[in-house]
Order: sequence, then C-alpha cells, then structure tokens
Amino acid sequence: MKATIAKAQPRRVRANSFFYRARGDSPFALLVINLMLVLACVVAVYPAVRVFSISLGPFNQSLIDPFTIVPASATAANYIQLIAKKGFVLWLCNSLAITVSVALIGLALSATGAYAFSRWKFPGRRPGLIFLMATQMIPAGMVLIPVYLMLAKLGMINHFNGLALAYTVTAVPFSIWILKGYYDTVPLDLEEAAMIDGCSRLQAFWRIVLPLSTPALAIVFLFNFMQAWSEFPVAYRIITNKNLYTWTLGLKALQGQFQTEWGMYAAASVLITIPVLLLFLYSAKWLISGLTLGSVKG
Repeated sequence: MKATIAKAQPRRVRANSFFYRARGDSPFALLVINLMLVLACVVAVYPAVRVFSISLGPFNQSLIDPFTIVPASATAANYIQLIAKKGFVLWLCNSLAITVSVALIGLALSATGAYAFSRWKFPGRRPGLIFLMATQMIPAGMVLIPVYLMLAKLGMINHFNGLALAYTVTAVPFSIWILKGYYDTVPLDLEEAAMIDGCSRLQAFWRIVLPLSTPALAIVFLFNFMQAWSEFPVAYRIITNKNLYTWTLGLKALQGQFQTEWGMYAAASVLITIPVLLLFLYSAKWLISGLTLGSVKG
C-alpha cells in the first residue's frame, strides 16, 4: 500500500508542476503565453500580407479569396503601371522632401529647447512643460482651422514651407519631453569638466551632450518622420496643387467615384512602406535604449 502511494505521488507532483511552479513560469503558462503571442503576430501581420497579395493580383481578382497569400495568376503589372504613372514618383519625392525637412528642423528645435528646460531653472519652466504636454491632448482636427488661417495670413497655402511649418509645430512639444527626460540622465559634471577645459556652454552641448543623447535623438527623428510621412488631414486642406501632392494625397486621387483600382492602390501602399521600414531597420539599435532611458526622469 505504501509503495503504491509512493509511486503515485511523483506523478501527481509532475502533473502539478506542469500547471504551477513556485519559481518561474510553468510549462503550461509558457505554452499559453507563446500561443497568445503567435496569435497576436498573425493578427498583426495578416493585413500587411493581405495588401501585398492584392497588389500581385490582376485587377480586383484577389479580393475574391481573402486567404490567398500569393494569387495563382500573380503579376507585377500593378507595380509597373504605378511606377510608370506620372504622378507617383513625384508624390514620393514631395513626401520625402517634406518629411526629412520636418524631421531635421523638429530635431534641432526640440534638442535646444529640451536642453534649456533640463539645465536652467527659469520662471515659468514647470508651467511651460505642462503646457507643452497639454498640447498633445488636443486632436489635430481642432487646430486645423487656426493653422489654416495662420498659413493663409503668411501666404503659405499651396506651399511646402506651410506644410512643413504645420508639421513641425505639432511635432516639437512631444519631442521636447522625450529629450528633456534623456538630458536629465546625462551628468552635469561632464559639461562642467568640458567648460573647465575651455569649452563654452554651446561647445559642451555640441560635443558632450548631443553624442551621449544619440538614442533619444534617433527616437525623436523617427517620431517626427513618421508623423509627417503619414499625415493626411492637414495636407488635404493646405495642398491643392497636384504638383505638390504628397503620397497620402496621391493615394486619395487614385480612388474613383464609381470604381477603384485596388491592385494599384495596394501596390502603392506596399511601396510607401519601404522608406519607413529601412529607417526602422537602420535605427533599431537605438530604439530600445532611447525609449527606456528617456522615460527614467521627466
């Protein structure tokens, strides 16, 4: 009888250890977590795969079967027709010119502004930071009319400068908060040592603080780039000249009143993701450290 109980206990312990473990996750918990991660990945990847599938199909044939990844009659005709289309390359060039300008200008303004908020204790510093954060709670649609009126007064409607100005104004406040939190983690002793050796405040900022803040600067550049690259409502109101269209306005122009060429539309959606994907791959080594260290202090 005792031998039978002794043999049954290890089996019960092994069964319980599959569902519960005092230290670390049990095999059952790991299995559930991995299954949930796989399911989340499938849900996240399927729309992109579906768009790529539609771009390879002739006309709207790929819309018939929603589970076909590569159509039986796959072709690159949609990509060829899209690139041969007169406006598509122009749309991409316009978008790249605006987004790179916004990313660089926003980076310069936020880098210097965040440094001032981080290093100097001036009157209105704390209310100013709160005001900058509060501006991020206002939807873009609410400021569209004031921005349009301001640009109309400045004569910047239907002009790249007006669009770049509108994008930069909306991107700088959040960028200042990211960089300010990162600057707070940089020891002030490093700047003081540089100034003792003969550097000015500006030289210490340029040679010491900025190189140490590369991860945060990469995050800010990527944030500004993404915000300007995929923005539509502001561009739709400010730009009406077809020669100044960005890719968001160009894709809107591909939609017909009675019929839309979804294959060409999907092909354009695939091509416009390439610059962002390349930028993400290049800046991946700075993303994790920039997001974590920049949020330690605020």
